[in-house]
Amino acid sequence: MTDPRWYALRSKPRKERVLHQQLLSRKIECFFPRVKKNPVNPRAAKTRPYFPGYMFVNADITEHGISAFQWMPYSLGLVGFDEELAPIPDVIISALKKKMGEIMEKGGLIFDQLNPGTQVRIIDGPFRGYDAIFDTRLDGQDRVRVLLQMVNHRQIPIKMKVGQLVKKT
Repeated sequence: MTDPRWYALRSKPRKERVLHQQLLSRKIECFFPRVKKNPVNPRAAKTRPYFPGYMFVNADITEHGISAFQWMPYSLGLVGFDEELAPIPDVIISALKKKMGEIMEKGGLIFDQLNPGTQVRIIDGPFRGYDAIFDTRLDGQDRVRVLLQMVNHRQIPIKMKVGQLVKKT
C-alpha cells in the first residue's frame, strides 16, 4: 500500500455534481472547487465548477485501481499523459484550496475582480447599457453600490445586484 496522491478526474459534461456525490458515497477524498454565480433564473444552480469537467481525488491507485475511476458513472477517467497518470503535488492542491477560500470570502468570482474604482457596464435593469464605477459591496449576499456616470461628470450612487453588471474590458 502506497500513500494516496492527488489526481485530476475528468467528468462527463455538466455531470460534475453527480460524480462528486459518487466519490463521496465511496468515501474517496475529493476536492471539487466551485464558485458562486448569480443566475438570472432563481431556480438555477447558485454555484458552478471552477474547472468545468474536472475535480481532484486523493487516492491510493494500488488500492482503488485505475479502472474504478475509468468506469465510475459520469467519469471519463483520471488525467494522464502517454498512458501514465499525472499526479498533482500537494502544494498545488493546498494553493488551490487557499485561492478558493479567498474567492468565497469575497463573495464569489465576480467580487474577486471588482475593486473600488473598477469600470463596469450595467447589463440588466432600468440602467442597462450604462457605464458605471464599482463603489462597494453592500450588506447582503450580492448587493453592490455603483456610481452611475452622468453628464457633467456627475456620479449618482445606485444600489443593485452584482449579477446586473460586468467588468469592462
